[in-house]
Amino acid sequence: MFAEQAFVTVALVAFHQRSFDDMGTPLHDVTFVVVDVETTGGSPDECALTEIGAVKLRGGECLGTFSTLVNPGVAIPPAITVLTGITTSMVGPAPRVDAVLPSFLEFAAGATLVGHNVRFDRAFLDAALVRAGWPRLPHRFVDTVALARRLVGDEVRNCRLSTLAEHFRLPHRPTHRALDDALATGHLLHALLERAGSLGVVGLDDLLELPTVKGHPQLAKLRLTDGLPRTPGVYLFRDAGGRALYVGKATNLRSRVRSYFSGEERRKVGQLLRETVAIDHVGTANPLEAGVLEVRLIHQLLPRFNRQSTTWKRYAYVKLTLDERFPRLSVVRAVRDDRALYLGPLPSTGAARRVVEAIQTATPIRRCSGNPGRRGVRAAPCAAAQIGVARCPCDGEMTEEAYAPVVAHVVRGLTTSPQLLLDPLRTRMESLASAERFEEAADVRDRASALADALRRQRRLDGLRRTGTLVVELGGSTVELSAGRLVRSWGAGPIADTLPIDSGSSGPSADPGRPVPTELADELACVAAWLEREAHRLRVLRCEGELASDLWPLPRFQPAAGSAAGPKVLARQR
Repeated sequence: MFAEQAFVTVALVAFHQRSFDDMGTPLHDVTFVVVDVETTGGSPDECALTEIGAVKLRGGECLGTFSTLVNPGVAIPPAITVLTGITTSMVGPAPRVDAVLPSFLEFAAGATLVGHNVRFDRAFLDAALVRAGWPRLPHRFVDTVALARRLVGDEVRNCRLSTLAEHFRLPHRPTHRALDDALATGHLLHALLERAGSLGVVGLDDLLELPTVKGHPQLAKLRLTDGLPRTPGVYLFRDAGGRALYVGKATNLRSRVRSYFSGEERRKVGQLLRETVAIDHVGTANPLEAGVLEVRLIHQLLPRFNRQSTTWKRYAYVKLTLDERFPRLSVVRAVRDDRALYLGPLPSTGAARRVVEAIQTATPIRRCSGNPGRRGVRAAPCAAAQIGVARCPCDGEMTEEAYAPVVAHVVRGLTTSPQLLLDPLRTRMESLASAERFEEAADVRDRASALADALRRQRRLDGLRRTGTLVVELGGSTVELSAGRLVRSWGAGPIADTLPIDSGSSGPSADPGRPVPTELADELACVAAWLEREAHRLRVLRCEGELASDLWPLPRFQPAAGSAAGPKVLARQR
């Protein structure tokens, strides 16, 4: 308990006061263009614009207005005239929409568009742009209907613009004319922004997310996110005793944590929020450091709501017992300091057993686990030996010299030549499928897939560890790895230049000459995935080990595309 609190205290001292960039675009710096349109009907595909009105706002001030009638090219229906007061004779001398759009786009350039039921206005403007051969509006949109439902839905009988204008006593009231309605919507926006401030809405991204925030009982805890920056890092949900309930990572801490309050329906999240009384965070120089720190914290703190917190303890290895006279395969949870060959760690003992079954299907390695029989003393062979699928020493007739080539074959298959194991499995699978023994073929396919996946995972982790000291740069951030472990990460921002905990110089060894410890598997997988994902953008500054290898490609075994039954049609993809 004390260690957890001490960690957070130490970690947070690395932070400086957040800059405005960290906070996103403050709402008082955002340029809003509030838009309203009048039309000849309700369908953007069949009807046309008759009027466009817009108001440009920033920091609570009006920077300008835009208003024009539009000639729709057709007579205005009487019902529309009754509603808006716009007649066919009024729009007759007005410009066509093709002539109006360039001016509107210039007026709204770079702004966030706002509308009351903005989907309606956007749909008609987009339809007009498409018909004119131009792209759709690229702007971000804020809908005051959605904001009103979220902020004052329980205070008003409905969220019509006229109802809200009366409720807030706005200086402009809607008249079903475009500019009047845009002015009324602009005043409504300012009234809603005042309400939103009580929920910690200070930036544009907060405002865009607000309509999706559900009105659940834990909404008051949204204030716990007020101090979170919009930078990469790790967040920790804590209970009343200070214990970590959940640890997660994010490229944008504020946005990610606030998303737990916006439509997340998993039962676990509801319980997590009920128990949470504090949310801590640790900023990082880049997403990789966030991912690695997340793994290390989960392993250290064992948060109750993190499924990954104990998963690594269930990892298993496939072991080839090279220190025995007649080596055999087994599934083990721990690595010993012996001469054995280990494959793993694998996600579970079940996955490891499937790999063992695959190797036993591809080779005649012994399957019995008892002591070898004595030469000259006849004993009953095991079942596998009796049916001829394995060369077992249980009857006392097998010699070490005769058995050695089988072991050498398996060792090569697990290290340098995986085709020695995978090709026989593919041949067996295709033979069974040709004989229409589809269930058996599917079983062989699944074993082959498990073996190929295990070898692929092993290559990935071993290759990473063989890089030795590796220093790479990406987007102004520099990362130093040692045998795959993250040692240092630094950038131009106000972030500590070392990880807050266990920087890789202590703890389990990542020595490439030894099997991967279960404690390191998740961290190495995180680093490997990041390197692969960003390989096209990375700049290698230093590498003291092996950065690339010439390896035989591992196939992927899966049902053929379009096969509903799955087992009946088999495919191999390299």
